[in-house]
Amino acid sequence: MLSERIQNLPDEWRDVSDLFVALGDEQRQRILLTFEPGERLNVTQIVSVSQLSRTAVSHHLKVLRQAGALDSEKIGKEVYFWIAKGNIVALLERVLEYVKTQT
Repeated sequence: MLSERIQNLPDEWRDVSDLFVALGDEQRQRILLTFEPGERLNVTQIVSVSQLSRTAVSHHLKVLRQAGALDSEKIGKEVYFWIAKGNIVALLERVLEYVKTQT
């Protein structure tokens, strides 16, 4: 049964691998730490406090958004980002619950 467990990820873990990959990068961690609670920032604001280029910041924001760590909204010509706190918490709680009850 070991090979079956390795082949078939638990449902609780299926959509968290992207989040773990996104959070595993130090530059993306720095971007997340840029946000104050409840704050919305655009690319220009994030670039202004980063040592990364606009292109690099945009790439990292895309990865974080696709992984569910950030939400975004386009207002006029600007796209604003904010921490997807509820999504991050829900994903991590599912993994923790699995670890608590199934291991």
